[in-house]
Amino acid sequence: MNKTEEILSTANKLRWEVGENFHDSILESIYKDASEISEKVVTRIGEKPKFDLDRFIDRIVTGRWTGFPIMFLLLALVFWLTIIGANIPSSWISYILVDTLHPLLKNFMNSIQIPFWITGLLIDGAYLAAAWVISVMLPPMAIFFPMFTLLEDFGYLPRVAFNMDNLYRRVGAHGKQALTMSMGFGCNAAGVIATRIIDSPRERIIAIITNNFSLCNGRWPTQILIATIFIGGTVPAYLAGIASAGAVVAIAILGVLFSLIVSWGLSKSVLKGEASAFSLELPPYRPPRLLQTLYTSLIDRTIFVLWRAVVFAVPAGIVIWLVANVNIGGISLAEYFIRGVDPFAFFIGLNGVIILAYVIAIPANEIVIPTVLMLTVLSTKMTLGAGAGVMFELDSTAATANILHAGGWTVLTGINLMLFSLLHNPCSTTIYTIYKETKSIKWTMISTFLPIAMGLIICFFFTQIWRLIAG
Repeated sequence: MNKTEEILSTANKLRWEVGENFHDSILESIYKDASEISEKVVTRIGEKPKFDLDRFIDRIVTGRWTGFPIMFLLLALVFWLTIIGANIPSSWISYILVDTLHPLLKNFMNSIQIPFWITGLLIDGAYLAAAWVISVMLPPMAIFFPMFTLLEDFGYLPRVAFNMDNLYRRVGAHGKQALTMSMGFGCNAAGVIATRIIDSPRERIIAIITNNFSLCNGRWPTQILIATIFIGGTVPAYLAGIASAGAVVAIAILGVLFSLIVSWGLSKSVLKGEASAFSLELPPYRPPRLLQTLYTSLIDRTIFVLWRAVVFAVPAGIVIWLVANVNIGGISLAEYFIRGVDPFAFFIGLNGVIILAYVIAIPANEIVIPTVLMLTVLSTKMTLGAGAGVMFELDSTAATANILHAGGWTVLTGINLMLFSLLHNPCSTTIYTIYKETKSIKWTMISTFLPIAMGLIICFFFTQIWRLIAG
């Protein structure tokens, strides 16, 4: 045997030995895993069932009678902690950026004799809009996203998808849409990005289009304020808090209902198809990784979304200042628009101020209330706020109510605003994110204009029914 044949013989021998050993090790690993699994899940005759903590928790959180109540209670707790916890830091940031820094910047610009229109555009417009967005968006997102990620790390969110799968499958959508809807309650742009977990392109488009029906943190302040003034104000004082909270929760539930209805409609028409089956592995419960959670939620989600919102809010602030300060024949552009739109807006139970506020606040829902107050003062010639084109908010709910009542607002106006706040176009950040995720102008336009059409129709019918009952 020559050297070459000897090397080949040795190589073949080694290959056979390694192959046999590898084959044996694979079989041994399979039998070992099967044995461990059977020890956990199989109860032999005469044996007492083994206690498994994961299975015990799953029987509760995914049970027919307990799964949904626990899910709603946990999500309600997350929302409550977000709203309550964000109040103080939002007030601090607002005090620094709006109450303190804004006057300092404006006085500085005036002291160096910068023309008033430049000061208005840069300070009263661009800066103030960005300041409102940061003060309103940052604290809720910094609270909501970490808590949401903690539930994800703990292993609970896959159980939410498991609970909701049958419901969404019946309307032709995907069970994981429940997770993207939940993420949308923090920020619709983040909810749109979260739809990447859905593999089916058809069902992912449905989840993207319907994500706007989740009340994002930019709309919660509007809902809470209007419910407090117009719902809480219609009942005795000791019931005001419960009535206001119930109204806001009802709007949030209505949003989930609309998401199911629209998902069904889309799956039976332009996105026709059967809901895809998917294998959902319920991971074991595990302690959340706090540092990784903080990084993921604060850097990857909060800062990313906030930066996009600020970028879109700056030009919105400039537009707000311009429409309130550019005059034609002694009347501002804003007043022309309000007077022209008022008859139509009254027909659907709103007013021109609300319509204009939502048009120029498309970049950020966070500036709707400051814009509404500014436009109401402008159109009614009241002497409040810091001047024309300067957004403002009041610390007192009663003072805010006085301004709105002076602007002709009624309970009907308040309820319709709550409905329209739920059913209107996504903000610019979300619209841009939808386009980036779908790469389609068609689906971006549908996602943008479908909620507006629904909002106008719902407000119209609600208004007619209200006025018919009221006589």
